[in-house]
Amino acid sequence: MSAANPEQQKELRLAARALARGNLVHAYGHCSLRLDAAHFLVCAPKPMGTILPGEQGTVVGVDGPLPDGVLGEVRIHQAIYRQRAEIGAVCRIMPPQLGLLALLHRTPRPRHGFGAYFAPMLPLWDDPRLLRDDDAAARLVRHMAASKAIVMRANGAVVAGVNLTEAVALSWFLEEAARVEVGLMQMGQDGEHTLLSADETVARQVTAGRVYERMWEYLTFGDPEA
Repeated sequence: MSAANPEQQKELRLAARALARGNLVHAYGHCSLRLDAAHFLVCAPKPMGTILPGEQGTVVGVDGPLPDGVLGEVRIHQAIYRQRAEIGAVCRIMPPQLGLLALLHRTPRPRHGFGAYFAPMLPLWDDPRLLRDDDAAARLVRHMAASKAIVMRANGAVVAGVNLTEAVALSWFLEEAARVEVGLMQMGQDGEHTLLSADETVARQVTAGRVYERMWEYLTFGDPEA
């Protein structure tokens, strides 16, 4: 069994509390960090904003049964790490604006800079049930395909990144894209005329200039372990 070092444990705690600080999770949600090809570290099974400095996550195998005490939907993390070698971190989030859109079978479209990161269209998992068996988790990840995120009707979203900094930043970007989508719907301005063009979308998919890192710093500012 691979072991997580103290820095990996701390980074995962920072991510968990950052997601809570950004109103992206509440009593429910979890995040994880890949350790190697066969193992990952998942945060403590409790509300993420209540995870204390020094509190340890659990090492989980990419294959095989979940360890005792690990939340059932961590199977989604297993399936992502198993099927997508490029992914190094996963966030299971419950953002409110995105949840509203999903109830209408909608996902955010590229209407501003943050929405551009998920172009051309985010996949929707059209099943409100919790994913607590291996087959359902594998099917969700196949439906997710190469996307950075998948929206789950009546059940939040899953975001994946090459590392925790990217996954946490993209989680915030996703909810911000949903906020813009909902706001334009309220104004009756959610038609094609408010979409970015294809060229504009590509131009806004920028990662240079510490785009993800600055969002990480924003969401972790003031954390006792930052």
